[in-house]
Amino acid sequence: MSLRPLILAALVAAAGSPALAQSRADRVLHESVVVLDTHFDTPALFGVEGWSIMDRHEVAEDGSQVDYPRMVEGGVDGGVFVVFTAQGPRTPEGHANARDFALVRINEIREMAARHHDRFGLVTTAAEARALANTKRKFVFISLENSYPLGRDLTLMKTFHDLGARMMSPVHTANNDLADSATAPPEHGGLSPLGRQWVAEANRLGILIDASHASDAATEQMIELSKAPIILSHTGAKAVFDHPRNIGDELMRKLAAKGGVIQLNALSNYMITVPPNPEREAALAELGRKYGRGRPDTLAELRALTAERDAILARYPAPRATFDDFMKHLLHAIEVAGIDHVGISGDFDGGGGLTGFEDVTDYPKVSAALRAAGYSKDDIAKVWGGNALRVFEQAQAAAGR
Repeated sequence: MSLRPLILAALVAAAGSPALAQSRADRVLHESVVVLDTHFDTPALFGVEGWSIMDRHEVAEDGSQVDYPRMVEGGVDGGVFVVFTAQGPRTPEGHANARDFALVRINEIREMAARHHDRFGLVTTAAEARALANTKRKFVFISLENSYPLGRDLTLMKTFHDLGARMMSPVHTANNDLADSATAPPEHGGLSPLGRQWVAEANRLGILIDASHASDAATEQMIELSKAPIILSHTGAKAVFDHPRNIGDELMRKLAAKGGVIQLNALSNYMITVPPNPEREAALAELGRKYGRGRPDTLAELRALTAERDAILARYPAPRATFDDFMKHLLHAIEVAGIDHVGISGDFDGGGGLTGFEDVTDYPKVSAALRAAGYSKDDIAKVWGGNALRVFEQAQAAAGR
């Protein structure tokens, strides 16, 4: 039996004050729409011994922000689970290592969905995702963040497509052979010639192009070259906070004019200025060396890392963006791009998280805030999942043409 009718029945049956009634109405609305986050970095935790997506975790204990119990609590129907590969050497050996890493990670996602098939379902189309909404099973799209694992061999795009990937981005925080990054000096003037071929191959396969992390020039070129709308799976509004990872209003309007969608993210450093603190930065660097690159091997080590990091931040406090800051980005994007071209991603388990917006259990706050701002249920349904599912469909329809 679906969990959602039980939740709705409990909410409707509950009695309370006018304030509680308002909250109850917000929750009922939130539970009635398809809630999709387009960028979960949670697969980085799948290889941590002792950590299970079926257990309820706490941000304060192990730093994680997404698991099945919290998805239920937050009214989340599914998400795009990311195969993230950090940029490394642009050499044959570097590309081979990245390819092998990404193949292991995508299979970890597939294995998670298969192991917990009664609670998760791997999907490749918007129709499959909608069919799992309103059930106890959460849908799992797969995305390739950074196409560095492809090296210069674009035939590997079909390999990852065959394994279930339906969204890909060309680049991450450093330039590669396909495109310039938003956070690196320009090298190609946007897309390289190979990057332009990458766009064409993504269109041919029906892969939704994700321009997050790409430079403005590369993003504009992807918008112009793609035969289907593209997405920014986790990005901010530059007019609200000027950071290279955010995009300006003019580019946002071009994205929308071609049918694309910007998903607003919740990563503090892209939302407020954090003054440098040499002591804090040195302590965090030493912590990174202590545990090595990437995630710790075990849940015990992950908890120890979380505790030590929190102690460093308590000793050397840094300003942190808030839920209100996130809403400023979201409402600005809606005003500029239009309600049909905006969505949401917390960038959780990949650096996201704000004061008052810590994990997926906080997602009903967004629905309440949008409702308070005067947006209708249909509007909120578009923002939470409708717009993203539409561009998945359009990318795949373009492949058919």
